[in-house]
Amino acid sequence: MRSKLAFAKPGFWLITFALTVSIFCSAQAPLPEPVTDQETELGQQMYNELKAKGEIVETSPLYDKPLAESISQVAQSRYPHPFKFYIVHEPHPNAFATPGGNVYVVDSLLYFVKNTEQLAGTLCHEVSHTIHRDGVELMAKSNRIKRHEIEAAILLGPTRAHIIAIVLLGKLHSLSYSREAESNADVTGADICAAAGYNPWGLVWLFKEFQNADPNQLPSLLSDHPANGERITTLEKHFRDNPSTFAKFNQDPQSATPFNVPKDAPEQFFALGRELQSD
Repeated sequence: MRSKLAFAKPGFWLITFALTVSIFCSAQAPLPEPVTDQETELGQQMYNELKAKGEIVETSPLYDKPLAESISQVAQSRYPHPFKFYIVHEPHPNAFATPGGNVYVVDSLLYFVKNTEQLAGTLCHEVSHTIHRDGVELMAKSNRIKRHEIEAAILLGPTRAHIIAIVLLGKLHSLSYSREAESNADVTGADICAAAGYNPWGLVWLFKEFQNADPNQLPSLLSDHPANGERITTLEKHFRDNPSTFAKFNQDPQSATPFNVPKDAPEQFFALGRELQSD
């Protein structure tokens, strides 16, 4: 979707110790990847933009080391740069991936996922966009738009890479991927989830849960309602066509591992995070 990983106003959460250890146990955001080519340069510029806007959550018990590491170990051979997962604080639930291997999860998305499998499915979907280089393709298709914006902005001083990064971030926030790109990321994401040991039905459960919900309250990755039914059908067919991979996974959402964030935690953690960032 643009999809739209790294996984409202909440910024930081205080989760129960058991959940923190089993789900998000790393305290610090990872360091960005050193620039080595055009993709990592663009990814670095997008990271810099998010950081300058104060959206990167630098310190949080919500960093998912076990989940992120399991997914990365499976997916890394398909992409030349290390995958890194970041939590960001933005107004709307979302997740998105950028060139260079960075995957961003908006903190409020964690209120939308009901179980670990749904979160894993979302992250695997976003990693798949990076593997397919959908962000680079999106950038290439919007060259005419960007040229106009870049030429105007360069007069004010920013580098070309920085301006391209700003434009691409805007597109990643506005559901710009094609339905084909989204569906392909679903399928590849399901394969990655299965290989990482996470139930690939999680993304199907997430689609079904929000199919009739208010579009204004949905993560961007789920907001394309007309396509959700098609995407569910495509995933279910993929599961049926590959029983050796998927038959062992339980399709009943009651079998899922619950994922709950206390409703009173955001304000507590947001205040703590501001303190940490000001140190």
